[in-house]
Amino acid sequence: MAKKKAGGAGAADAQPSPQEVILGMALSYLVSRSLHVANEIGVADLLKDGPRDIQELARATGTHQLSLYRLLRMLAAHGVFAEDEPGRFRLTPAAAVIQSDVPGSLHDAVSMVGDLAGDGSWWNAVGFLRHSVTTGEPGFDYIKGMGFFDFLGQHPEAGKWFDRGLASFATPENAAIVSAYDFAPFPRIVDVGGGRGGLLAEILKAHPTARGTLYDRAEVVEEPTYLANAGLIERCEVVGGDFFTSVPRGGDAYILKRILHDWGDKRCEQILRTCREAMGPKTRVLAVDAVIPPGNGPHPGKVMDILMMALVEGRERTAEEFRELFREAGLRLTRVIATASVLSIIEGERA
Repeated sequence: MAKKKAGGAGAADAQPSPQEVILGMALSYLVSRSLHVANEIGVADLLKDGPRDIQELARATGTHQLSLYRLLRMLAAHGVFAEDEPGRFRLTPAAAVIQSDVPGSLHDAVSMVGDLAGDGSWWNAVGFLRHSVTTGEPGFDYIKGMGFFDFLGQHPEAGKWFDRGLASFATPENAAIVSAYDFAPFPRIVDVGGGRGGLLAEILKAHPTARGTLYDRAEVVEEPTYLANAGLIERCEVVGGDFFTSVPRGGDAYILKRILHDWGDKRCEQILRTCREAMGPKTRVLAVDAVIPPGNGPHPGKVMDILMMALVEGRERTAEEFRELFREAGLRLTRVIATASVLSIIEGERA
């Protein structure tokens, strides 16, 4: 039998060698950092009306032409932008979602994970990952001398950037959550740590008779952007406060979306206890987070867990770890419901 020639059809089907796998992983940070930079300088926005030459893009972004070309050429090889003619780039579906003003935009999310507060805080915290693995201390605490949320409290502009980034990150997930769970039995829904109201807006749009309470830090809920834009603010109460000490009473369901993964077990138990104290016998608490599956298979939550290690005291958890958190807080985990996103809904009731 004749051997397949190098570069022929067989080459395309060949699996990467172990060396290629390891080197690809070792260098993948160059791809992510390139995406951060292209996002920051707004290349996708410049291409919204059609392809442009690298000379135009370099002038518009104030960058070095050859260096920008090399950056975009590499990103195009990963499906972000495309070079159809030499030196002329256009949007691809992946590049389109980092435009700043389109539905479902991830522009703010990429900004958040790439360069929080404009000083590289997230990036540098991950750079100190060995410190986190060695000591258990988040790299962010090590380089900033304070915890992540303390830093946001002392730097309001960084806090606003974080809130915008979270809202961008969350928008594609919210429809999946509403599709996966029946909120109809709950006349009043309290979104604890609900940010600018994106998830609550999706729930209220799907359930016209329900009412909501948006609960978060006072400086966050002063801009309930998603509820206002959807014309739903009249069906909501907007309350500022601290979920470690109390949550509004009278809710039929208490939602904690991407809250528990920010905190260690003791702090999570404290948050869940404040919810329990406000709950009635038929009330449900709904923690919405990634649930790490058993086994060696890939899962986005396993990657996000490393970011949690670098930034905060929290982590992504397994279903059994959520069950234990609920038990310690006087709750009983009733079921775990997968959604079409990376997130699951962990439902609980008073024990």
